[in-house]
Amino acid sequence: MSYVCVFLAEGFEEVEALTTVDLLRRVGIVAEMVSVTEQNTVTGSHGISVITDKAIGEIDFSKVDMLVLPGGMPGTRNLEESELLMQQLDLFYREGKDISAICAAPSILGHRGFLEGRIACCYPTFESHLSGAVVTHNEVEESGNIITSRGMGCAIAFSLAIIEKLLGKETAEDLAKKIVYQC
Repeated sequence: MSYVCVFLAEGFEEVEALTTVDLLRRVGIVAEMVSVTEQNTVTGSHGISVITDKAIGEIDFSKVDMLVLPGGMPGTRNLEESELLMQQLDLFYREGKDISAICAAPSILGHRGFLEGRIACCYPTFESHLSGAVVTHNEVEESGNIITSRGMGCAIAFSLAIIEKLLGKETAEDLAKKIVYQC
């Protein structure tokens, strides 16, 4: 069974985070919402508070298959300020493990040099933060072990790309049909 952590920081984009968690859980992926602080209640950029499944200190990262970074402001900046999360991102990158980010959050990957020579996308106006990447305006880009996406309107496509990466194209297409995506 695949195990994914979706990291929430104060000011996260609610739709990006919750859509991802919802769709991953629908196909049996263990998707935990993880606070980057020791507080289990995190408030999104539009005032919606979410009770997370765990705090970052409770995660055994050796069992995690993918790290997911939702965007939003100031959520993206707050994710980047989490030393423990940044240490784990660096480790996942070095080990070639899966990382995904949507909206402004791909900027974190750019700042850390993860996108050099890769194809990536992000929220409009954040393209300059994707250092070394070939930037597109597609909904989602997968480049090796990294998935990036543009924003809230792409949250379903982003989630389906994660599902395809972890469980295969057939599972992603089956879910897309079930949720009447792109009818």
